[in-house]
Amino acid sequence: MKSTPLAWCSQKFTAATPFLTHPLTVFGLYVILAVASAIAKMVPNNYLIYKYSFWHLVNGEHMYTFHPDEYGDLHHYGPVFAVLMAPFALLPDWAGVVLWHLALAVFLYWAIRQTRFSWREQLFLYWFCAHELLTALFMSQINIAIAGMILLSYCYIRQGRERWSAFFIALATLIKLFGIVGLAFFFFSKNKKQFLLWLAVWLAVLFVLPMLIGGPEYVLSQYQEWYVAIADKNTSSLLSSHQNISLLGMIRKIGYAFSIGGHDAYMAMFREETPIDTANFWYCYSDRWLILAGLLLFALPYLRFGQWHNERFRRMFLASALMFLCLFSTSTESSGYIIGIIGVVLWYASVPWRRNRWDLALLIFVFVLTSLSPSDLFPAYLRYNWVWPFSLKALPVALCWFQLIVEMLIRDYNYRGIR
Repeated sequence: MKSTPLAWCSQKFTAATPFLTHPLTVFGLYVILAVASAIAKMVPNNYLIYKYSFWHLVNGEHMYTFHPDEYGDLHHYGPVFAVLMAPFALLPDWAGVVLWHLALAVFLYWAIRQTRFSWREQLFLYWFCAHELLTALFMSQINIAIAGMILLSYCYIRQGRERWSAFFIALATLIKLFGIVGLAFFFFSKNKKQFLLWLAVWLAVLFVLPMLIGGPEYVLSQYQEWYVAIADKNTSSLLSSHQNISLLGMIRKIGYAFSIGGHDAYMAMFREETPIDTANFWYCYSDRWLILAGLLLFALPYLRFGQWHNERFRRMFLASALMFLCLFSTSTESSGYIIGIIGVVLWYASVPWRRNRWDLALLIFVFVLTSLSPSDLFPAYLRYNWVWPFSLKALPVALCWFQLIVEMLIRDYNYRGIR
């Protein structure tokens, strides 16, 4: 493949580059998924939340309160996100949705291209993640862009382009706080002082940017309301059917079910036929200890200094960070697994040794339970009675993450055998 950035545009379909592996085919697939999802869902509720955040900023209205005449649910993204929605909010809804979905899909496609991973690895990412991308597009989810930003923050720091790595970390963090996970790559920076300087600059610029539209006093008040809204969301999502689809949520929901008498009793609560017992230990305990344990496991591989120079070992931190975001956040939704699925693919495809049957079985388990479970391709009985109520979508990704941590602690990424 030619090395120029857009060389693939003129590349012909040949035996060496068959149809399904050609960059234009994959790009076309992502465009089709974007347009088809926009047409199928017309104007998703999430898009309305995003769109009106811009108009609330323009009109000086509260972003983080209910606006039932405009959309359902609440807005939970930083004020800078309202500025980014300007080009879409100014268009008619039908055009705005199509353009938004195209922007999300093309941005993720471009971010994967920027990683400079081998074309084989990129292809694996594109095709394996396509169904999860469609799930996120049906919800118009910004998590697609967050996944791309985290990828870019890693690949730019690897390329010595600290300015742009810091930009994407700052932007992702000020849209959704968990974007700060990009700081996990700080130790791989060749110029750490420059990275920290640019991070401070971009955080300041992006923090102030909404003030150019809404004014300092109003925007500062919205940052305060954003903090309150996030705290309230974490509390309300503990046993939610559509949130806390994480390792944290899976442990809490399974524990709560056992404590109140099993599956039938839990399903009665899940269907809102019985109230939640807010005094139950499995409802009111703090997640902080599980999160701290997760952070400790995440950080342990940093101690393997002899592996630091190896690019594939470093890439495992990217895979770990992407999965960690989904597994240890109470705000994780089904459509947020576009982030975790990318991490799973990197875990499977980016090691120097040959994967065994157990690894392949785990990968298939991820695709079937994590990726397919929200769709009609998955048995409805299992989805409605087991997967959704107990956040089992997180289980395969959790198994992959634990295996990844073990591999990072004991395997040699300088392995020179046949893959």
